[in-house]
Amino acid sequence: MAVCTVYTTQSLNSTCSISTPTKTHLGFTQKHVVFYSSNKKTSKRASSAVITCSADTQTVVIGLAADSGCGKSTFMRRLTSVFGGAAEPPKGGNPDSNTLISDTTTVICLDDYHSLDRTGRKEKGVTALDPRANDFDLMYDQVKAIKDGIAVEKPIYNHVTGLLDPPELIKPPKILVIEGLHPMYDQRVRDLLDFSIYLDISNEVKFAWKIQRDMAERGHSLESIKASIEARKPDFDAYIDPQKQYADAVIEVLPTQLIPDDNEGKVLRVRLIMKEGVKFFSPVYLFDEGSSISWIPCGRKLTCSYPGIKFSYGPDTYYGHEVSVLEMDGQFDRLDELIYVESHLSNLSTKFYGEVTQQMLKHADFPGSNNGTGLFQTIVGLKIRDLFEQIIASRAKTPVEATKA
Repeated sequence: MAVCTVYTTQSLNSTCSISTPTKTHLGFTQKHVVFYSSNKKTSKRASSAVITCSADTQTVVIGLAADSGCGKSTFMRRLTSVFGGAAEPPKGGNPDSNTLISDTTTVICLDDYHSLDRTGRKEKGVTALDPRANDFDLMYDQVKAIKDGIAVEKPIYNHVTGLLDPPELIKPPKILVIEGLHPMYDQRVRDLLDFSIYLDISNEVKFAWKIQRDMAERGHSLESIKASIEARKPDFDAYIDPQKQYADAVIEVLPTQLIPDDNEGKVLRVRLIMKEGVKFFSPVYLFDEGSSISWIPCGRKLTCSYPGIKFSYGPDTYYGHEVSVLEMDGQFDRLDELIYVESHLSNLSTKFYGEVTQQMLKHADFPGSNNGTGLFQTIVGLKIRDLFEQIIASRAKTPVEATKA
């Protein structure tokens, strides 16, 4: 039987208050949810009442952490594609919204929980990476509400103007992805996550990428790029980087070891670090689970120009946790030949033979599609789909077992 939730929404920067559930004349369980402002300033937007119904299932929450310009957007597009359909901004809403919605997923940018706008941060001398510039109480309240099946009015941080815009309505999806700088910083929010990923881009690669993006595409000078990176580094090291110790999977991007003294960042060594013992998640392995493998697949079945491709796999420890690590160094010449590599990987959680290759070919124009970043992002997307299906199956099974007992 579906549960019908009635909620009202009022203002920006709000806190959630839920009354005792009561029965409506329709026979549904009713909850009144009031969002009230924690600031003196109140929104002029009129309050509204909305009714949503769900089949007694909670939203599955995924966290994705990374620094700015480290590939979060590309990962989101690969992930939503695995579930079918492209994610798009809310229809008829704020054109500067950071939210992406598909049939199955809703992606929320945690920049929306900045408590200070661009001017406020400048006046207080803090960066967006500093926890003092973010409202973790509101972040927790709203992520928890969505996970519990309750819609919220989420703030919007406008990246164009640097201001906080009026809020937007976010309804509970099947899968909520919270992406940004701090999804694992606050323990309360971290505990709400069903799975977490960290995109760990080394300083050398990050610098090469920023030069490509900011110099070639935005006309910034080399000196300004260096100054920007150095200005962010202390806060990144203090508040963002430590979150990777909590991640269930880490995609680590490093300079290649196949080219001596390479500093261009075009050829990459990418490591997929998978935590052991995570519920509903089985790490991918190469050839033989638990063994230490080094494999150079170049030859008749895989075209490899200089400097070639090298895979490795094996057990390791990461921040005191047992992990399995799958590594790829080099890049593909022909994506259609990826099927040869795919056939040697196990625990991929694919629906059919060649699904990884199909997904990679489908998005061949995405950044990283010819190297380990695209390959491992695709694999993690498939693993999240499998995790979601297992969670839903387990939740459906539990009430049945309770009835039998």
